[in-house]
Amino acid sequence: MGANSSSISELPENEYLKKLSGAEPISENDPFWNQLLSFSFTTPTNSAELKLLEEATISVCKSLVEKNPRTGNLGSLIKVFLSRTKELKISAECQNHLFIWQAHNALFIICCLLKVFISRMSEEELQLHFTYEDKTPGSYGTECEDLIEELLCCLIQLIVEIPLLDITYSISLEAVTTLVVFLSCQLFHKEILRESLIHKYLMHGRCLPYTSRLVKTLLYNFIRQERSPPPGTHVFQQQPDGGGLLYGIASGVATGLRTVFTLGGVGSKPTPQLEQCSPLAHQSLLLLLVLANLTDAPDTPNPYRQAIMSFKNTQDSSAFSSSNPHAFQINFNSLYTALCEQQRSDQATLLLYMLLHQNGNVRTYVLARTDIENLVLPILEILYHVEERNSHHVYMALIILLILTEDDGFNRSIHEVILKNITWYAERVLTEISLGSLLILVVIRTIQYNMTRTRDKYLHTNCLAALANMSAQFRSLHQYAAQRIISYTCRHLRRYVYVLDKLYFPHSHCSTLQHCFSTLSDNGEELLSLTCSHILRSYASSQRCLNFGG
Repeated sequence: MGANSSSISELPENEYLKKLSGAEPISENDPFWNQLLSFSFTTPTNSAELKLLEEATISVCKSLVEKNPRTGNLGSLIKVFLSRTKELKISAECQNHLFIWQAHNALFIICCLLKVFISRMSEEELQLHFTYEDKTPGSYGTECEDLIEELLCCLIQLIVEIPLLDITYSISLEAVTTLVVFLSCQLFHKEILRESLIHKYLMHGRCLPYTSRLVKTLLYNFIRQERSPPPGTHVFQQQPDGGGLLYGIASGVATGLRTVFTLGGVGSKPTPQLEQCSPLAHQSLLLLLVLANLTDAPDTPNPYRQAIMSFKNTQDSSAFSSSNPHAFQINFNSLYTALCEQQRSDQATLLLYMLLHQNGNVRTYVLARTDIENLVLPILEILYHVEERNSHHVYMALIILLILTEDDGFNRSIHEVILKNITWYAERVLTEISLGSLLILVVIRTIQYNMTRTRDKYLHTNCLAALANMSAQFRSLHQYAAQRIISYTCRHLRRYVYVLDKLYFPHSHCSTLQHCFSTLSDNGEELLSLTCSHILRSYASSQRCLNFGG
């Protein structure tokens, strides 16, 4: 690295990296840092190049791990970054590209090193690497400042205070990603970390007052979906279709964290288009989900989860509860629009589930929307393409439906919303159908897929629970939806009859129950069909009478 552009193959022999990882201590005031941080880098665009990067820098990282206890160069690099961030807000306002560029490059190197350090050592060892300082023999300095907490606090301040401009987009993205990398320590532990050092710093002390501002900023990053600026406007050189070198590196960490915080499921098929369009929104959402799922401290609950559970609409003028100091306000209309548009990713679906499940203000707002189909249709499409989704994405989509169908108002209103030309439903051309009928069709299809493929009893139970929640409000069903209900009911009753027959008449050569059905009709299905049809007609008739009487 340095003033000239570097390629991956040149990194092991780069003189500046060799000096950084060498045996000579480098003062934070040394002119060397200006030389080290004046670099541009060709962005790796695929996993093969990312692997080459890790292989090319592993010798440098190993050397720094070995020699840093004597040199303290990692601490010096962090102090250089911290000193430059003090003027970052003014630099953004004054369009000081050079200052922001070097601050970004310092953070870039720190995060690359952190990824290796965290994967190779415990948090206690990592803390020692942050506190090593070069001391002359016989000197007894004061206690070392805690650089981990100072760096974490600096990153949070950078995210919430630096205005998001074209020239600050990259450093904002790297700050978010560095926090993700810090939290990746969970990936290297089989058990849940309940007393993590990083978690303690984030939930106590200097970072705590920024809780609500950080959550609010991350939510707005997700809402705005700001695209990565054109390559010419970046202070850090990029390829047109990339999100920065560090973004690529952290994607491996991000994938693992998604696995940890989505019940251990295998990741969905990648959505590179979404991530490349707005890498800041993607990483902000990931960081938000990780923070919300941090384990509660022994003495205090997770403040980030508290903030997510309690934020209100900007139009809500009621006073905040004194019991929750982390509450804030956000524009619910913008949040709702973003949630509707981003359900193709399992991270956005998880966020929607968390908000509906934990934040009563959001749940009330969503259920009161008159355009609820904008949210429900993407969820139904996830369930419809169940074979293309992973198990936890399907579960989250189904539980979201379960939460929504617990509300009687929702169950009534979905039968009043008429949809036209549902192109993704391939079993039958649906030129006009109610949202309620479409929901029934998709849930029944999910049940049938589960019975023939996955055979997951919990998925089966949740699907039936959603149908049961809606059943009392069935009205004006589409003919095809009614047919599927009857067909599904008949199929399961036949199976039920078969089980009863085997249970009560195990030695009979002739099915006694089947014989009873055959005496009434040539086919048990016909009888059941007539019964179900009568029930449906009776229900529809009673509804008409009630409506007429009202």
